[in-house]
Amino acid sequence: MTNKNKISRFLLKHGIKDSKINYGLNSDELNEICIKKGLGIYADSGALVVNTGEFTGRSPKDRFIVEDKITKNKIWWGDINLPFDSNNFDNLLKKIVKHISNKELYISDSYACSDPRYRVNLRVVTELPWVNIFSLNMFLNPKEEELDSFKPEWLIIQAPSFMAVPQKDGTRSHNFSIINFSKKIILIGGSGYTGEVKKGVFSVLNFLFPELKDVLPMHCSANVGKNGETAIFFGLSGTGKTTLSADPNRKLVGDDEHGWSKDNVIFNFEGGCYAKVIDLKEENEPEIYRAIKKGALLENIVFKKNSNSVDYMDSSITQNTRVSYPINYIKNIQKPSIGYKPKNIFFLTADAFGVLPPISRLLPSQAAYHFISGYTAKVAGTEAGVIKPIPSFSACFGAPFMPLHPTVYAEMLISKMKEANVKVWLVNTGWSGGSYGIGKRIKLKYTRRMINAALSGELGPYSYKDYHIHSVFGLAQPRECPGIPKRLLSPRATWNNDKAYYKMAFKLSNAFRENFDKFENIANEQIKRGGPQRFSNKVFDFN
Repeated sequence: MTNKNKISRFLLKHGIKDSKINYGLNSDELNEICIKKGLGIYADSGALVVNTGEFTGRSPKDRFIVEDKITKNKIWWGDINLPFDSNNFDNLLKKIVKHISNKELYISDSYACSDPRYRVNLRVVTELPWVNIFSLNMFLNPKEEELDSFKPEWLIIQAPSFMAVPQKDGTRSHNFSIINFSKKIILIGGSGYTGEVKKGVFSVLNFLFPELKDVLPMHCSANVGKNGETAIFFGLSGTGKTTLSADPNRKLVGDDEHGWSKDNVIFNFEGGCYAKVIDLKEENEPEIYRAIKKGALLENIVFKKNSNSVDYMDSSITQNTRVSYPINYIKNIQKPSIGYKPKNIFFLTADAFGVLPPISRLLPSQAAYHFISGYTAKVAGTEAGVIKPIPSFSACFGAPFMPLHPTVYAEMLISKMKEANVKVWLVNTGWSGGSYGIGKRIKLKYTRRMINAALSGELGPYSYKDYHIHSVFGLAQPRECPGIPKRLLSPRATWNNDKAYYKMAFKLSNAFRENFDKFENIANEQIKRGGPQRFSNKVFDFN
């Protein structure tokens, strides 16, 4: 039986019939289909440019998990993990199946997890050929001889042209992304944004791996030094997770999603990178810039006038301009995408208030506190309605993708940090010398230099002789770092106004404390001591 016949039988099993099947097409073939159908255009770099339509980013409020016997007592239900009725899911699935039957479909097989012990097979069925390009770029691809015996464990259906009716279908709006762990199906409708596919799979692994595999899933990037030691970079979008892990002097393991196994192996969940390209410059991020070539997929960018040259400064469509490309488009990568001997963890935060030091060493209690907090800041232009900096907290630096309670992941991280004797650093890639609009963003070259100093041991042992303790946050900030202006290491000194600095520091301290209130009843005293001081809300508040 040919692969196409197998796929037809598979689709029929799920109720999809009489469709024109495009299965197993390579990137070049899919690119040409996009061009012929008017779904994309080539940039002068050779990358395919597409517009994802109404949605240029994920829609967190429209992401659901089916509540059933598998999930009911395990999911951390709330504003992030929204329950969905299983009967509504079944009815919605029937509607989508009917909707995509008789249509031209694009189907690709791939898998997640570079460590073969944890491999999860995926089948993506979509109306759009460039979603298959994204899947080929972002997941790992079986060898051709493996396809004959390929058995998908999870099915992802993305139907951008299907619009739900909330009153009948149980959704919030016409678009949705729903995970069903019993049926092992991710259902995406009403949105052509590719990131929904990627993060749907990530959410699945984040639910399954802690209990079933004893693996800590992490929203992080990772790279390996010449000494074989692995560095891990946690951070939310815009903090530099992808940029800082793509270091020409270190081998990239992956830029976004990893597992930490019980035998201290760090392995990439993915086979590619999905980088933000807003304000991209070759001199600052040469590895990412040079990866944007034939086979890469650019989303929602704008060309310079009368050309096919990308204007990376233009955010008129969205601030969330993106590119996906296979990881081997980065020159210096770890093969396979697996690291050993984790020795340094970096929590990245883009502090728009200019309060946090550019780098500081964390005690174990502080590491747990900041991991559970997952702080960064939103600035004007990143979201509709944001006109001034707003503190933003996302537990485990990835709450929208974490189905279990944050303490599950935090306790696993603490245990693994102790076992591997890992050093933990908080790195501010945001502002210095004042808050957003007054101060300046810390130069990338300085951040790279500080991280490299931490990795090489140049920042010295942890002692009061080598570090100054921040009076509000209790962070140990180094007094000196080779290649870095001494003044930059002290955020207070860069402000030239102690009163204004401490007023802002107290405000941010209160924001941390208020966010942590929801974890007070489950955090032990040691973790609580890892946080900043508390000050009167009447005196300091962000509104």
